Amino acid sequence: MDTQRPVDRPRYIAVEGPIGVGKTALAKLLAGRLGARLLVEPSDANPFLAAFYADRKKHAFQTQLFFLLSRFKHQEALSQQDLFSRSIVSDHLFARDRIYAALTLSADELSMYERVYELLGPRVVKPDLVVYLQARQEVLVQRARRAGRPHVDPAWVGEVAKAYGEFFFHWEETPLLVVNTSDIDLEGDAQDQEDLLAVIRKHRKGTQHYVPMGTKSG
Repeated sequence: MDTQRPVDRPRYIAVEGPIGVGKTALAKLLAGRLGARLLVEPSDANPFLAAFYADRKKHAFQTQLFFLLSRFKHQEALSQQDLFSRSIVSDHLFARDRIYAALTLSADELSMYERVYELLGPRVVKPDLVVYLQARQEVLVQRARRAGRPHVDPAWVGEVAKAYGEFFFHWEETPLLVVNTSDIDLEGDAQDQEDLLAVIRKHRKGTQHYVPMGTKSG
């Protein structure tokens, strides 16, 4: 069943991007400005996470499967609500779980993971718009450390950012807005916020790339 709803403006917006890019901050801003309900990533403690950090290869499958099922349960509650009664802004996209699975699982484990995902994915409501935030690696590392992750591994951040780029390069499931945030301040600069909000309100279909004025290349 096609869960994409024809609307004249986005009623369900998902904000995505790698660690440190500011997706939760933007989701909170959008929810406040649009009068929408904020849907944040589930905070269920993953019982396999500590073991995963100690031995990634050995415990990757259990860790990823727990995340997948936890997020599905979270999204399933959303699908039971009337999305037409109030707009929703989420700080995550269910499908992005596949990015981390591809990074951490062996070929056999990934094959099994994809089997489970194929059973769950079609049952999740698709957003009307996905806002994909990206930034240069050094910016992501700086922001992540400023947000309380002082020991974040720059190499891992770069690997995740690259995987996100490849994932969304092939994205066709919903309208997509790709935003370069390297040189803007979506948390503290009112003009940066207004400029992006204007673009989000107008985007209807296909993929659009938004590079704010003054954003540096590289």
